Amino acid sequence: MKPIFRNPPAPGRAAAGKGAAQAQVNKGLALQQKGQMAQARDCYLQALKLQPAHFDALHLLGVLSYLTGDAAQAVEWIGKAIAVHAGNAMAFNNRSAAWRSLGQFAAALADCDRAVELKPDYAEAWNNRGAALRGLQQAEAALASYDRAIALNPDYADAWNNRGNALVDQQQPEAAIASYDQALRARPDYAEAWYNRGNALRSLKQHQAAVDSYDRAIALRPTHAPAFNNRGNALGDLERHQEALDSYDRALALRPDHPETLKNRGVALGHLGQYPAALESYDRAISLRPDDPETWSNRGVVLAELDRLPEAIASYDQAIRCRPAYAEAYNNRGAALGQLRQYQAAAESYERAVALRPDYAEAWNNRGVARGNLREYPLAMESYDQAIALRPAYADAWRNRSFTLGHMGQPRQAIEGYTHAITLEPEHAGAHLHRSLLLLLLGDFDEGWKQYEWRWKDDSVKAAVRHFSQPMWTGAEPLQGKTILLHAEQGLGDTLQFCRYARRVRALGARVILEVQPALAGLLAGVDGADQVLAGGQPLPAFDFYCPLLSLPLAFGTRLDSIPSAGSAYLSAPADRLAHWQARLGEKTRPRVGLVWSGNAAHTNDQNRSFPLAGLVDRLPPGVDFISLQKEIRPADQETLAQHPQILRLDEEIRDFSDTAALCALVDVVLSVDTSVAHLAGALGRPVWIALPFNPDWRWLLDRRDSPWYPSATLYRQSSPGRWDDVMTRLGRDLARLAPPHPAGG
Repeated sequence: MKPIFRNPPAPGRAAAGKGAAQAQVNKGLALQQKGQMAQARDCYLQALKLQPAHFDALHLLGVLSYLTGDAAQAVEWIGKAIAVHAGNAMAFNNRSAAWRSLGQFAAALADCDRAVELKPDYAEAWNNRGAALRGLQQAEAALASYDRAIALNPDYADAWNNRGNALVDQQQPEAAIASYDQALRARPDYAEAWYNRGNALRSLKQHQAAVDSYDRAIALRPTHAPAFNNRGNALGDLERHQEALDSYDRALALRPDHPETLKNRGVALGHLGQYPAALESYDRAISLRPDDPETWSNRGVVLAELDRLPEAIASYDQAIRCRPAYAEAYNNRGAALGQLRQYQAAAESYERAVALRPDYAEAWNNRGVARGNLREYPLAMESYDQAIALRPAYADAWRNRSFTLGHMGQPRQAIEGYTHAITLEPEHAGAHLHRSLLLLLLGDFDEGWKQYEWRWKDDSVKAAVRHFSQPMWTGAEPLQGKTILLHAEQGLGDTLQFCRYARRVRALGARVILEVQPALAGLLAGVDGADQVLAGGQPLPAFDFYCPLLSLPLAFGTRLDSIPSAGSAYLSAPADRLAHWQARLGEKTRPRVGLVWSGNAAHTNDQNRSFPLAGLVDRLPPGVDFISLQKEIRPADQETLAQHPQILRLDEEIRDFSDTAALCALVDVVLSVDTSVAHLAGALGRPVWIALPFNPDWRWLLDRRDSPWYPSATLYRQSSPGRWDDVMTRLGRDLARLAPPHPAGG
C-alpha cells in the first residue's frame, strides 16, 4: 500500500514575498516534478542558505528525501518545518508517511491525529491514519479511519484499496473484494487494487478469478513483479505448473534475487518433475534468505525425490532449526526416515509432528504406517483411527488401516475397509489393488483377478506398464494363426509362476513369444508352450496381441480347481548345468538340503518375509549336507556362514537361474522363504519347504500346508506376526527326520 504523500503547492508566504529564497523553492519544485531530484535538492538548500527557517524549503526537502528512499532524513527535515509552522496539517500528514516507512507506527498515528485535529475534513490524513492503525494491528480502528476518509471523498480509490487490505487482515476476503471493486470503479487503471483483489480471490480458492485479476494488474503495470509471483501461485493452485513456472520466471526477470519467488519457482519445478532445477532454485533462495524454514523443507522434498535421503533429512533438520515448531517438516522428515527403513526414528518424527499439531491428519496416517512397519499394529490402528476421526473421508487412511488389518490376520475386515476407501474415492488404485490381493488370498479368484487389473494404475506397478499399438488379449479374441507376446511384468518369482500359461495359450492356435527378465532367459529358453523366448530389452518381432503374464489367469478364468500344470513340473534344469553341478558336488552320500533364508533386500515386504540365518543354524541337524542357494548374502549372514562351515557356500559360483535350477534338482529338499527360488523349486516339481510370514502373499492362501500352484510344496506359517521361532522349530523337527539315525552306542 502506497502512502498518500503530496507535495505542497508552491507557497507564497515567504518573508521576502517573491524574494530570492522563494524563487529557489519554486524552481526546485518545478525540477522535482520533472524527476530531477538532485537539482531540486540543490535549489531547496540554496533557499535555506538565503532563509534558514523557510518552511516550504524544509518541508519539500523532507518530501524529496522520502521520495528518494531516505525516510529518516524526511522525518528530520519535516520536523524542522513543523518547528517553524506547527499549524500545517499537510506537514504532519506527510511526516506520518515517513514514520510508517521506518516502522514507527505510533509516531505516525500521533502525526495523523494532529493533522486531522488541524483539518478535520482532511481525507488523505484519515487514510494515512488508517495505515498507521493497521501497522499497530488495530484493524477495527483502521477501518473506521478509512471509512471517514471515504465519507469525505466517496471516490477516494486509495482509501477503498487500503480498506480492502484491512478487511483481509480481519479475514473478511469477500468484503475486501467489494472494497477493491469500489476502488476500481473510482480508478479502473489502479494496478495495485487489481493485485490486491487477486490475493483476496486466491484466499477464497477462486484461483482462475485470481489469475484474471493478476493479469489486469500486469497489463496496467508490466513491471509488477509481485503480481507475476502471485499469479504463479494461483496457476499452481490450478495445477497449471508450466504456466506457473513461466510466471515466476517473469517475476525473477524483474527481481532476480527475490527469495520468495525463487522458492515458489522450486515448487513449480518439483511438480514438473524437474528436481535438479528445483534444487538449484531452492539453493538460490536459501543463499538470499538462509533462515526460511519452508524453503529448507521444500528442498528436503526434492532431495528425497532425487533419492538423496540423508541430505533430505539434513534439510528438514535445518528447517526445524529455523522453526522448532514446524510440524510439516517433522512429517516430511519422518517420510524420508521411513524410506531409509529407519522406522523407529520415523515414528518419533511423526510423534513430534502430531504433538505440535494434533489436528494433522496426514501425520497421524504416516505415524500409522511407521508403527505398522515396526509391527506395532495396535498403535498403528490408533493412529489411523485418529486420522479418520479428523478427516472421515480420508481414503488413504482407510486404505492403510485395512493394510494393517491384513497384517493382523483379519482379511475380511480389511476388505470391508478397502471397500469403504473405494466408496470415498472410486479411482483409488491402491485400495482396489490391495482388496484384490485379499480376495485372491481368500480363494475368491473370480472377483480377485478382475480387481487385480487395477494394479496398472497403482504407483507400485505403474513403471511396468507397456505401451503397444497392438491390442491386449483378454481371453475373448480368437488366437488361431495369430502371434501373441506374453511378457514379464513384476518379480522373477511371478514370471516363474505364470510362465506355465504359455502352454495353454499355444493350445489356442497361437504362436507364442515369451519375453522374460534377462536372468531367466536361459532357464526358460525351452519352456513348453513358447515358440520364442526373449530377454527383456531385445528387439521384439511382429505380433498381433500381447498379454502381461499376470493377466493370463483372468483371461483363462482360472479358479482353484483349474490352475494349469498343477499336477506336474513344467520347468527342468538344463542338462549341461546338471552335469556341471553333479561333478561339483560329488557323490551324494547323505541327504542334501538347499537353503534360502532371505529374498531381495529392496523388496517392500522384505522385513516380513526374510529372516537372519542365525535363527536357523541351531536347528540344522547333523548327518545332512546343507547347501546355500543364496546368490546375495547380507553382511550379518556372512558372519554366520563363516562360523558354520558345514553349510556349503556357492554364491560366487552360481551364475544365473539355470545354475540354481540344477542345484534344486540335486538336493532332496529346498528350504526357502517366499522368494523366487521357492517358485523355481515348485516349478521344477522338487520338494520345497516354504517359510511364510503371518500375513502371507496372496498366492499361498490361508490355513493350508499345501499349495494348489505347487503340489511339491509344504508351507510353514508363522502363528503370529513377526515370530519365526515356531516356524524354525517345525523346520528343525522335519529336517531331523531327513537325517539318518545315529548308530546305537555310537
